Amino acid sequence: MRLILILSVFLFSCQAKSQKTDRKPNVILINVDDLGWSDLGYMGSDYYETPTIDSLSKTGVVFFQAYAGASNCAPSRATMLTGTNTPTHGIYTVSPADRGNPKTRRLIPSHNEDTINPSSYTLGNLFKDQGYVTASIGKWHVSENPTDFGFDVNVAGSHRGNPGKDGYFSPFNVSPVDSVQDGEFLTDVLTLEAIDFVEKNQSEPFFLYLPFYTVHTPLMAKEKDIARFAAKKTEPGRDNATYAAMIYNMDQNVGRLLAKVNALGLAENTLIIFTSDNGGIRAVSHQDPLRAGKGSYYEGGIRVPLIINWAGKFEAREIQTAVSQMDFFPTLKEVIGAESELEQLEGKSFLSLLKGENMQAADLFWHFPIYLEAYQPKKDGSRDPLFRTRPGSVIRSGDWKLHHYFEDGELELYNLKEDVSETNNLAESNPEKAAELMEKLNQWREKYQAPIPTEKNLEFDPLFEKSQAEKVMQKD
Repeated sequence: MRLILILSVFLFSCQAKSQKTDRKPNVILINVDDLGWSDLGYMGSDYYETPTIDSLSKTGVVFFQAYAGASNCAPSRATMLTGTNTPTHGIYTVSPADRGNPKTRRLIPSHNEDTINPSSYTLGNLFKDQGYVTASIGKWHVSENPTDFGFDVNVAGSHRGNPGKDGYFSPFNVSPVDSVQDGEFLTDVLTLEAIDFVEKNQSEPFFLYLPFYTVHTPLMAKEKDIARFAAKKTEPGRDNATYAAMIYNMDQNVGRLLAKVNALGLAENTLIIFTSDNGGIRAVSHQDPLRAGKGSYYEGGIRVPLIINWAGKFEAREIQTAVSQMDFFPTLKEVIGAESELEQLEGKSFLSLLKGENMQAADLFWHFPIYLEAYQPKKDGSRDPLFRTRPGSVIRSGDWKLHHYFEDGELELYNLKEDVSETNNLAESNPEKAAELMEKLNQWREKYQAPIPTEKNLEFDPLFEKSQAEKVMQKD
C-alpha cells in the first residue's frame, strides 16, 4: 500500500511538471505611448532613469533597429494588432487627415479610417482562439471596445487617444476604470489592474496587452518625481522634468508588474515585450542622432525601443537587423504554436533572431497619403516648417532608405549605416539606387493597392504657403 502511495505521488508530480512544461507561454506586451527611441537609460541617457527597463535589456534580446508601423498612434497600433500595413487596414492617422491650413496643402488627402474593420482578426483573436484568457489594459484607440476583437477584459480602452485635460490624476476621463480615490495616478492604477489580471489567471495561459497612456501629452507627473528630475543635471534636448518623471513612474510600474510575475513563479513561462507605439515628440525630447520625432517618417518618428525577454528561453543579445512591429503577429503566432493559416499577415516572423539564428531582413514600407501639421516648426526637424509629414511613401531596404513625396515627386535617399541622421540626400548622386528602391516601392504599392492622392486642392495658395513658412520660423 505504501509503495502504491509513493508511486501515485511520483506519477502525479511528473504529470504536474509535464503540464507546466507543456503549457503555452504567457505573453505580456507593454506598449508605451510616445516614448522615444533613446529616452531610456540603456540607450545612454543619464537624465532619464529606467532601472527596470535597463535590467530587462541586460537579460533580454535588444533590437536597436525596430520600427513602428506608422509615425503616430492609431495607425501604428492598428498595424501591430492586425499584422497588416496601413493600406490594408486604412488607418493612416488620428482623424482628420487634412491637418494644417488648407491654403498650404497642394493635394486632397486620401480617405482615412478611424476604426479597424469589425471583421479584423487581431492579436486578441489569435490568443483567444488558442485557449488564452486575454486582456487589454490601457489605451486601445482603434475602435470603441477591444472586447469586440478577442479580448476578455477591457480596462480604460476606447477610441480615446490621450487621457484628456488633467487626465492623469483621478477622477479619470478614460473609461472603463473601476472607481478609485481622487488624486490617484493613471499609470499606477492601470498597473494594479494588470497585476490583478495576472494573479487571477496565473493557472492558465494569458495574453496581457498593456498599452500605457503615458508618456503621451498632457505631460503630468507626481510632484515628488518632478522634483527629483528638476534637481538633476539636464542633457542637450532632454531637460523636461515632468516628462522624465513620467518615464520614471512608468519604469517603476513595469517593475511592479514583473515582480509579481516572478513572485508567482511565472517568469520562465512568460514572454515579455517592451516597446513604444512611435517616436517621441521632438519638442519634448530629442532622439539624436535620429532626425525629427513623432509624426515624421524620418528615423526619429518611426524607430522605437524594443526588448523581448523570456527567462531561460532567449539568451541576452543585441540585434541590429531591422524589424517592424507588424512582425509581432507572425512571430507570436509561431511562438505559441498556432497552426492556422492567416493570409492577412504582411509581416515576417523574427523568432529565428530571438533564438540566436541569422535572418535576412525584409524590406520595410510605410505609406502616408495625408497631412500632419507641424508641432513646433523650429524643433520638429521635418522637411518643411508647416508639416511634420506631407503625403508620401517610404521604403527601407538593407541600409538604404528612400522617401517619395507625392506633392512634388521629390525623392530623398539615405544610407542609414553611414548617415542615420538623414542629412545627406543621395538621390541625385546615386540615381541607380534611388531607381532600384523606387521600383520596389511601386511594386509594393501596386500589390496592396495603396492610394496615392492626385486631386489638386483648389484652396492651395503658394504665396500664402511661402509667407506662412517664413512667419512660423520667425516666431520665438
